[in-house]
Amino acid sequence: MSQSKESKKVVVNPSSNINLKATTSSQIESTSTTGGFLFGRKNFTIMLIGLALIGLGMLLMSGGSMPSPDVWDEDIIYSTRRTLIAPILILIGLGLQVYAIFAKK
Repeated sequence: MSQSKESKKVVVNPSSNINLKATTSSQIESTSTTGGFLFGRKNFTIMLIGLALIGLGMLLMSGGSMPSPDVWDEDIIYSTRRTLIAPILILIGLGLQVYAIFAKK
């Protein structure tokens, strides 16, 4: 079943000119990496403003408590401040975060 394989002979000619190059693993590439921050001062300022708007929106959405636990006052629970203004502030804050990430230094 098994047949013997013939081994191939390789002839090396030492007098031929062979251009040897170093492999990529032994080559050292110089990359210019600085120890600076990824974002600039402008980016961090916009991020802080965005975080402040998100926090303010969360505080406005939380609201206060009912004057009496036995009374259901829809004007307090479903007020414009909780249902409209606070979510808009949160979305504006998130938009500022995205802008701060993509803006150049």
